[in-house]
Parts: sequence; C-alpha cells; structure tokens
Amino acid sequence: MKFKTQGQSQIGWVAIGGLLFFLVSQWFRSSSGYDLNFSGYPVITLLGGFAATAACIGIYNQSWLFQTQKLTLRRVLMTTLFLMLGLFELVHIVSFAEEVPNRAMMESDFSLMMSTMGSLVCSVGLLFIYSVHEKQVALPRKFLLFSATLGAFLILYICSIQEWSFLPEMLDGHLLGKVFTRLHWVAGLLYVTGAIVLYVQWKKTKNADLPPILNGILCFLLGQGYFVTASVVDDLNLLLGMLSNCLGYFFIQKGLYASVVDTPFLQQQAAEAKMNYIAHHDDVTGLPNRRRLSQRLQLMLDDAVVEEKLVGVLVLNINRFKTINDSLGQQAANRVLRQVGQRLNHSSLPGEEVFGLGRDEFALTMTDFYSTDTALRRTRSILQLFEKPVMVDGSEYHLTLGIGMAIFPYDGESPQEIIQNADTALHSAKEQGIELNRYAHAMQMKAQERLQLENDLRKALARGQFYLVYQPQVNLQSGLIVGMEALVRWHHPQRGSVSPAEFIPLAEESGLIVPLGEWVLREACAQNKLWQEAGYRKLCVSVNLSMRQFRHSHLLDSINSILRETGLEPAWLELEITESMTFDKDRAFEQLHKIKEIGVHISIDDFGTGYSSLHYLKDLPIDRLKIDRSFVNEIMEDSNNAAIVSTITSMAHHLQLKVTAEGVENEEQMMFLRNQHCHEAQGYFFGKPIEAADFEQRFLRDIDKPAG
Repeated sequence: MKFKTQGQSQIGWVAIGGLLFFLVSQWFRSSSGYDLNFSGYPVITLLGGFAATAACIGIYNQSWLFQTQKLTLRRVLMTTLFLMLGLFELVHIVSFAEEVPNRAMMESDFSLMMSTMGSLVCSVGLLFIYSVHEKQVALPRKFLLFSATLGAFLILYICSIQEWSFLPEMLDGHLLGKVFTRLHWVAGLLYVTGAIVLYVQWKKTKNADLPPILNGILCFLLGQGYFVTASVVDDLNLLLGMLSNCLGYFFIQKGLYASVVDTPFLQQQAAEAKMNYIAHHDDVTGLPNRRRLSQRLQLMLDDAVVEEKLVGVLVLNINRFKTINDSLGQQAANRVLRQVGQRLNHSSLPGEEVFGLGRDEFALTMTDFYSTDTALRRTRSILQLFEKPVMVDGSEYHLTLGIGMAIFPYDGESPQEIIQNADTALHSAKEQGIELNRYAHAMQMKAQERLQLENDLRKALARGQFYLVYQPQVNLQSGLIVGMEALVRWHHPQRGSVSPAEFIPLAEESGLIVPLGEWVLREACAQNKLWQEAGYRKLCVSVNLSMRQFRHSHLLDSINSILRETGLEPAWLELEITESMTFDKDRAFEQLHKIKEIGVHISIDDFGTGYSSLHYLKDLPIDRLKIDRSFVNEIMEDSNNAAIVSTITSMAHHLQLKVTAEGVENEEQMMFLRNQHCHEAQGYFFGKPIEAADFEQRFLRDIDKPAG
C-alpha cells in the first residue's frame, strides 16, 4: 500500500508539474515573441542532443548487460528500440551541428526528419513493448540483434536522405511544415495510448519499474506538446521538447534500473535475510534456534569472564508432549508450542533470552545473577508460569515442564558443553520424575551408559537376547486361571537382566519398539498355540501394544500375518492398549474396529491413569478394563483409592465390560476386589511373571486347581 501511494504521488507530480511548466513556458513564449537567438541556444541544443544520445545508449547497455540469465521479451525489445533511438538522436544532433558553423542556428529539414522519426519509433515501440505478454526468452545472438537494429535504422535513414518527390518535407522556408506537426500529433496520441496501457498494467501488477516508465512516457508526451505548438525553426518549443525527451529518457533508465538492478538486488537481499532468519530461528515458534543459542552464548561467556559473572542455561521440555501430539494432531500441538514459547518470552526478565530448540524443547539463558541460589529461585518461578493452562481449540490443557540447568563456569567451559550438560540434567530430571535438576558430573556418566544401552538394544533382537515371561490372570469368583499376560524381558550378556523400565522407554524413543513388539506378539501367539497343541485347556494370552505399533498403518496386516503363521485362533489373543492411544478418537475407533472384526479381544491397560473421556468410552469397541496397580496397592489404606476401584468396577459392569485388577499382592486386596464383583485379577499374590517352562509346570498342568 505504501508503494502504491508513492507511485501514484510521483506520477501525479510529474503530470501536474509538466502541465504547469508547459503553460508557463507558452505564456513566456507568447509574451517574448519569436526572436530567441540568444548565444546559448545552439550550445544547449547540442548538449541536450548528446545527452539524449548518451541516455539511449545507456538504456541499451543497461537492458542488455545486466541479469542476462533472466532476459525477458520486453528487455530484448527495449534493447533494440533504444539502440535505434540512440542512432536517431545522434544523427539528429550531428546534422544540427553542421549548420552551426554557418551561423544558421536552426534545425535543418534532415535533422527534423531524424527527430520526428525518433519520436514515432519511440511511441510505437513503447506501446508495442508494453502490450505484448511478458515472458522469459533465451539469450538471443548479439550479431542478429545488432544486425536487425542497424538494418531497420539504415532503411529509415536512407529514405530520409533521398530527395524523392513523394517524401514529405518538414520545413516550409523558416516555418515548420504541416507534416511535422501532424506526425508529432500522431506520436502524441500513441504516447497517450501507451500511458493508459501502462497505467492499467501497473494497477494490476504493482511492478516497481512501471511508475518511472510511465513518468517517462508523460515526459515524451509533454515533448510532443512542445513540438506541436512550435512554428519556426528557431522556436523555443523545439528546445523545450528535446529537453522533455531527455527527462523522459532519464525516467525510462530509472525504471529499467529498478527492474534490472535494484529490484533483483532487493529480492536477493530479502531472500538472504529470509534464509538467515530460517537458519537461526525455529520454524514453529519463531524463536531463535539452537544455532543462534550457541552464537549468543559464546558472547555471554566472553562477557561473563571479563565481568566475573555467572551464566545460566536452562533446557526446558514439555512433559508428555508426545501424547498431546498423538491425541490432538500436529497442528494443535504446534499451537501449544507457540503458546509455551510466547509465555516464556513475555515473562523473561532483563538479561534473559528464550530459544526454541525444536520439537518440544526450549532454552533460556540468564546473565544478571551472581549466585546459584538466585538462578534456582528464578527457575522455580518459571515452573509456576504453567500453573495456568493453555487454550487449544477452546479447550484447556494443563502442562508441566521438566527443566535441566547448567551454570558457567561450574558446569562447562564452552557453549556446546553448557548446552549439552543442561540437556543431560533435563533427561536426569525426567528419569527421576522431578521438575528441576541441576547438572552434576555423575549425570554425564549415566548418559553415556544410556547411549551404550541404546546401542546394545539395537543388537539385542538380532542376537536373541529377549525372552518372554507369563503372569497368570485369575477369575476371582472361581479362583481358576483364565488367562495370562506375556511380558518381555532382556538378558544382557554383560549387565544381566535389564529392567523393562529402562529399555522399554529407550525402545519407544528409538522406534525399535515396533519390531520388538512384533517379535513379542509372534512369540506369545506361537507359545500359546504350542500349549494348546499339547492338550492344555485353551487360555487367552494378553500382549501389550505400544503407541507406535497402534498408530502403524500396517498393524492389522501384521496381526493377521502372525495369526496365520502361528495358527492361533484370534479368540485366544487379547491386545492391551493404553488410554492415551484413544485421544485421537476417530483414528482409534477405526483401528480398534478393524482389530475387533478379525476376532481379537481388546483391553485398556492401566485404566484410571490417563485422560479417557467417559463420553466416548462407551462407544469404544473394547472388551475389558484393567485397573492400574497404583490404585490397588493402597486399596485397604486409602479410601479414595478404594472408591476409585469401586467406581471403575461398577462402571465396567454397566458398560458390559470385563474388569481386571493389576498388582494384587495379598488376600485382603483380593477379597475386596471380589466383593466389588471385579471379574479377574493378576499380581504377585497369584504368581510372578515366569518363563514359559515354569509357567507350564506350575499353572497349566494343574489348571483346574484354584490359584493362590
């Protein structure tokens, strides 16, 4: 809008100023008579003519030499047009100069012919150039371009110098002929048409080069006005017309400069600025990114050494953000990230800067403090910022953050080391289940162990280091075993047994959970089929699905393939999902319906610890709810837990779902659950998870004997 206003203002000033100057000059001319042979007249005419010639050649060079890889049709035509106009202007002024030694101080018939032809060619050329469709063209051969231009000029030049009787004469003695006036009238009308065409184009395209070109055409039109009103060879209007043309050439050159040099340069600058912004800012939050953090942190550390101050770096992570992303979708998750970034940025104090590290991580630097206690107090106040929920699509979501802190010079000497150590402190905080943690050297050792464990995990599946254990599931009314849950274990060749709490999160993060989950499913189905073929009573085996497996597009194909491969009937397989997998209810419903259609049972594991909506829980195609062990453990000591278990059990009965309690460890818990009409239970009271051979020996051979 600003450019449009400036362009209109410039065009308006040129039009109004030119008209006023024309009126004033005509008043002066009429009041002074025609005797204008002052001593400077021929000098000004010569200088103006050579200036016009130089301007045309300059326009030719500018159109031809710059940005040749982006040569357009208009530029090719401009090159040809102004090379020809430059030749006309040169011949015109040279032929005028030939009269000066004879002190004629007037235009000759031939010089006027050259000037008039130049005006006609210019008006026709500009109208044609800005009427054709603009497009990119291949770089033409210079020889052909020069040849065509010079050929056209020579034809017109020869016609002008021939004294053929049918050729019109520009002069009638000392008076300008009617042909001269009429030809300039025609040129003027062509300029008016060209100005209209150009103005319409400018209104549509807003190209920066068009207003100067339009101003140039207005100056050419003003020149035609002077030529039309001239009457004798030494008329002041001839000089003013030539000077108007010179001004027009100036505007044309300015417009071409904007198109060929200035605009591409500004576009390149804008592109470089955009690339620099992209390179140093996070594309989701718009905050400075990790690269900018390293650069800024280096400056902060240098200043801190001189001023003997501390520099703190906080790395912040949104807890359970993956669940938010999986349940709400990427767009909504991005809006959450932007709100978190804005909240951190708006609440930052002097000496603090906020950075986006990608995904769900942020960083905050602190410089204006002199003790670690001050930094810790400030960090705790940052945690309090998120006691207020964020709004996404009209719904409130409560977020919690994990923060890792590293302080220069205690926790590192370089920007990379400080950032890495703050990140290590963050991971340590998450493992410990706390919100804030400051870096300690022991964390680095643990991080290295974690990395080594991840590398070993990638090799464990191929080397056969995983095995399954089975835990019985018991009917609380009859006391009989009705099912079993298959659980994966890892025997590390050096470390021995690795806790699932250690390697399952690693497998989730690395994506190894998908092939590992398929292996568990295949092994459990194969083992259950072997027991059935051995003549034992048929039991249902439960297998946990990870979030990655559940969202995998080939999950159904994988289940069908494993069932066919092992020969296990679908009715003897139960898949356990978590509540978080049902956040994206449309996608979850579709996936669950497909699984149910093949006859596999579905249960929701750890029920009560997630955020399932009871509104659509009733519509989920599931068979069972499994009460999380955290409610069962203190069921006899905590009345709230007892109330929760009772409520879940009652709700399951009303929804015609089976309910299983996990983590039953004593008879009191078992009796309470039986009194609440809980269908089934599992836990150490009935049996620990044990390997297949032990499970067969202990439970399957005496399967009709009540457990516990």
